[in-house]
Amino acid sequence: MKKTTGLNREITSKWRPATQAVRGGTWRSEHGETSEALFLTSGYTYDDAETVAARFAGEQQGMTYSRLQNPTVAMVEERIALMEGAEACRMQATGMAAMTTALLCQLSQGDHVVAARAAFGSCRWLTDSLLPRWGITTTTIDARDNDAWKAAIQPNTKVFFFETPANPTMDIVDMAYVCGLAKEHGITTVVDNAFATSVLQRPMDFGADVVAYSATKLMDGQGRVLAGAVCGSEKWINDVLLPFQRNTGPNCSPFNAWVVHKGLETLELRAMRQSENALAVGKFLEGRVPKMLHPGLASHPQHNLAMSQMKACGPIFSFVLDGGRKQAMSLLNALELVDISNNIGDSRSLCCHPASTTHYSVSAEQREIMGVEEGMLRINIGLEDPQDLIEDLDQALRKVGL
Repeated sequence: MKKTTGLNREITSKWRPATQAVRGGTWRSEHGETSEALFLTSGYTYDDAETVAARFAGEQQGMTYSRLQNPTVAMVEERIALMEGAEACRMQATGMAAMTTALLCQLSQGDHVVAARAAFGSCRWLTDSLLPRWGITTTTIDARDNDAWKAAIQPNTKVFFFETPANPTMDIVDMAYVCGLAKEHGITTVVDNAFATSVLQRPMDFGADVVAYSATKLMDGQGRVLAGAVCGSEKWINDVLLPFQRNTGPNCSPFNAWVVHKGLETLELRAMRQSENALAVGKFLEGRVPKMLHPGLASHPQHNLAMSQMKACGPIFSFVLDGGRKQAMSLLNALELVDISNNIGDSRSLCCHPASTTHYSVSAEQREIMGVEEGMLRINIGLEDPQDLIEDLDQALRKVGL
């Protein structure tokens, strides 16, 4: 295989993001295919024994085993890195594989992590349950409070871990401040950017060291496959992450990578339109529900910070009903167009009750501290006509007395 017309990273890195999303990471075989090829192979053959020895020794470039590299997966990694403004990227089997790999590859017994308390339930399980098993401690803080980050630093702090906007509370982290603080203290920042992707915000532009993704979400965008990605400097990816990934095997399958690759071509179009739709629906709901959590609305306490970091605020937001879990579930059951689903980033509108789904594994006490209320609903706005979504939500709200 060869890269498109012999173009190298020096050329492709100069392209604008929309071009990189379509053209970046395109390799063509001798057949000259326009759509990237799908390589379903676990292993590779070699012309001679010396070649395979050189490849395993790192003295010669080339494929050795699909747990280490695969042409289809490598193309997606190159494209994501270009879009992210990163030197390198490694695909993972799922978003949680990406989060787990990004943390465990660099942490050892006796290390300390500062993490945002508002996070996806499985991410909180990592920091609250998994890391302590290996003697790694975590201090969880209100990530909106800049002073809390500074106060939580210990001599053995190795990582700052957060997502912005946060799932499902939509907390916004001041990335420039937090990443700058981390650099002052030699701490690595790991940012979960799944709610935004690089088309809506690029954490590395604000000083982040590592950006991790559930590519299952907006990157695929149509609810088809599971995938994850971790971006960073070439040195960090090769020296820190790759040894862990090579020997533990949380790799993305070629087929899933290919689906994500095609999804990236339309990512900006979808993300921007879904953001517009979400803003329209959010404005409607703002006048009907007791509490709105949408950083794109001026009523959000961190609206100005969000708009200074993000091109648009994405398709996902939350709102809270006064009637607790019973009223929230009644509203879900009354929906006719919007599907009940715990996925996000899909081209279809989806809604769920975080306390009983995405955050069910978090204790009730911790959910209360995080701000995940019993009456909270998280909604992903898709590509449908926003007026149809508004009408569906309107009839559902009326059925639950709102």
